[in-house]
Amino acid sequence: MRTESPAASPSAPSPVLAPKLIRAELFVVFSVSLGASGLVALVRLIGALTAPKELKGQQAVLVGSMAPGRPWLDLTLQLVDIAITVAPVGLVAYLMVRSGESLRTIGADFGQKTRDVARGAVLAAAIGGTGLAFYLAVWALGVNLTVVPGQLPQVWWQVPVLLLAAAQNGVLEEVLVAGYLLHRLGQAGWSPWKAVVVSSVLRGSYHLYQGFGGFVGNVVMGLVFGRLYQRWGRAMPLIVAHTLIDTVAFVGYAFLHGRVSWLP
Repeated sequence: MRTESPAASPSAPSPVLAPKLIRAELFVVFSVSLGASGLVALVRLIGALTAPKELKGQQAVLVGSMAPGRPWLDLTLQLVDIAITVAPVGLVAYLMVRSGESLRTIGADFGQKTRDVARGAVLAAAIGGTGLAFYLAVWALGVNLTVVPGQLPQVWWQVPVLLLAAAQNGVLEEVLVAGYLLHRLGQAGWSPWKAVVVSSVLRGSYHLYQGFGGFVGNVVMGLVFGRLYQRWGRAMPLIVAHTLIDTVAFVGYAFLHGRVSWLP
């Protein structure tokens, strides 16, 4: 009879890792991924604050053209960029296997598809609507740049690339900042709330290029997502929610910009 290994079982106890090793592992993972993005975002915010224009008069383009006027080259660069950006998830998967675990340990798997999709959809509806209202408010106050979710040429691959970019964000951020980081900090003996606060501040840091509103909004989102991860023990509902939120933002902006008066 084929038996499931303890590493693949969700009920198996987590292996004991030395806190020193966990700190080193986290430093390596985030120095080549979202931690580095946070540093770049901080520099970009400083640049925006010292520019002649006020913040709301500047743009933060999330998905822009990489080769204007050359659609096939642009498409190739978009796909390569998405693949490179999401690569740290593979690193995390490898490191977890090395420690006797897997992505299933943090609930980044398809074992509960119906429940994960339902939870993700409800969460996306709640966070997405609130987030849009918050963005419009902070933009009007002048403490945020004008966020342009998508600025791609109107060609056949515009929507597919926007969908892939949304999925990339959902997978990368929720696997690393929600599931993996909170799991490792828990193994290191951190209290749940301390771990969530660190995770949330990190999430806000790599959105600093959008302005102060982008930082605060994502810190709040991180607190909600972090606590839900700790309660559910699964990153997949957060991946679904994040992907849906970004899909509506990216594709919705592409179709609504210039057609409605309330959208900057």
